[in-house]
Amino acid sequence: MHHTGYHRSLGRFLIIMLTSLTPLYADQEPTLHYNLVQLNAYATMEVENDTQIAVMYAQKEGTDLKQLTDQINNLVTQAVATAKQRSEIKVSTLGYQTSPRYHQQQLIGWRVRQSIRLESEASDAMSSLIGSLQSKLALESISYTISAKKRQATEESLTAQAIDAFRRRAEQVTEQMGHSSYQLVELTLQTIDHSPRPYPMRANMMAIEGRASAPTLEGGSQTLRVEVNAKIELQLE
Repeated sequence: MHHTGYHRSLGRFLIIMLTSLTPLYADQEPTLHYNLVQLNAYATMEVENDTQIAVMYAQKEGTDLKQLTDQINNLVTQAVATAKQRSEIKVSTLGYQTSPRYHQQQLIGWRVRQSIRLESEASDAMSSLIGSLQSKLALESISYTISAKKRQATEESLTAQAIDAFRRRAEQVTEQMGHSSYQLVELTLQTIDHSPRPYPMRANMMAIEGRASAPTLEGGSQTLRVEVNAKIELQLE
């Protein structure tokens, strides 16, 4: 069905939105809209996760704070150096925590902890690295996500599908309401990401010195959804 309102490019929508922000002066009257209809449409796609993220940490407890700090620094420095030998894995250090330990309101020692973050699209390399580091670091969590490149391509495809679904719905409503065309008044796009939460590691999965094995990583999938919310004005005959 032919209509005059939507087939113009999305750039017209941007112009409409920008001009709506222009302040009104005393001699200007606001534009009045009649026969407004609010519509929504969406498109979804299940996307395989292609990126793994792991958080590992070194933690020590004792009474000598300087000694504990030195031990943690050495462990983290060695772990970062090992990870950097693998170009397919990104590594970064996270928060450094020093916590006092008390017993019956008396200071009895310290707990020092620091974490590192590993990220890679190479599942086998990630699994191997985690296995080698588990002799010195504990595995806190593993999560999965979509790489930026894959996410962008997916969102572009979903945006086109969602807009097309909106056009079909707008045309259907226009016809059923007895009008021949509509004018686009407002349109917003929203991407909803149903990302899985990080999977925490249980105590018996943490590092057991000399006996930790490489975990098997299964990335799974998640659902991306692009929603279109719009207002149209049915054109009077």
